[in-house]
Amino acid sequence: MKNYSLISILASIGMSFAMASVAMEMPETNSKSSQIQRIEQPIPLKIGVAVGGLALIGAQLWWFLISKPKSGQAATNNGVQEVSITVDGGYIPSQVTVKRGQPVRLKFLRRDPNSCLDKVLFPEFHIAQDLVLNETTPVEFTPETVGNYEFSCGMGMFKGAIAVEE
Repeated sequence: MKNYSLISILASIGMSFAMASVAMEMPETNSKSSQIQRIEQPIPLKIGVAVGGLALIGAQLWWFLISKPKSGQAATNNGVQEVSITVDGGYIPSQVTVKRGQPVRLKFLRRDPNSCLDKVLFPEFHIAQDLVLNETTPVEFTPETVGNYEFSCGMGMFKGAIAVEE
């Protein structure tokens, strides 16, 4: 999956440079009948736009390929494994490790007013829980099988994972 992302990003960069070079090679027209007039931009502005674009590309590469998701270990309290997850532009921590066969309580504190994050879905456990803004909402289940189980927002844009170990 990461190789596919890297290839698509590199292809996007190549297409951007190709389109920019074609635009720069367009001939100027001096005829009065032409409706399109070339607008001259100052060199510092062109350099600023290019540097800004490269900075955004670098930020995307870092976000999708280099940054590591934050992970958390469940702490057992009265026989229940508990983890607090902050919902603010995603799930923090986004990866949680729990033990098989013990009840799990994930306490979601939603700080982000984004409507996409007003629900959390656990498809494998058949759970769909509404998250109230600025309140802690518990989600409880007992994992019986070792493996990785994803959870996401209602639209599937923000994701997290539960790693169930022996």
